[in-house]
Amino acid sequence: MEKDAFLTIEEVWETLRKVQDPEIPVLSLVDLNVVREVKVDGSSVTVRLVPTFAGCPAMDAMRREVERRLAEMGFGNVSVHVDRTASWSTENLSAEAADNLRSFGIAPPPTKGESLNDTLSKPVPCPFCGSFNTHADGEFGSTLCKQYYLCTSCRQSFERFKPL
Repeated sequence: MEKDAFLTIEEVWETLRKVQDPEIPVLSLVDLNVVREVKVDGSSVTVRLVPTFAGCPAMDAMRREVERRLAEMGFGNVSVHVDRTASWSTENLSAEAADNLRSFGIAPPPTKGESLNDTLSKPVPCPFCGSFNTHADGEFGSTLCKQYYLCTSCRQSFERFKPL
């Protein structure tokens, strides 16, 4: 149902801050920097999304949820484009997003080093106890963007968000 009053770009961003990543529900699409651009023109809204991975299986679900939320706001014309040409990086995650990942039991990605080997060789702190006495327990986690680890201090298994 279309509303009479035009909605602002700030209202759209506020709504998008509430759209959670379907695979990591403590992060919104805005926290992840998946939402890159919003344009509002009267009762029309256009949003550009950038996937975290080229083959991200959750991208279609994200797009549909953004469309649904914006339609509920009252926009008569909602257009959501997935930009597969733009690159996404874990460097775009904020300190708050990293804290949210830790609180959910996921180790945030490390900051990028001089090389991929340097980045991947950085110790991975356990999100539960903070110990660096951890080791990889598989190449992949429950999703493509995560990897399983085991903490030998608190004996918890956890996932680390892979650095990109």
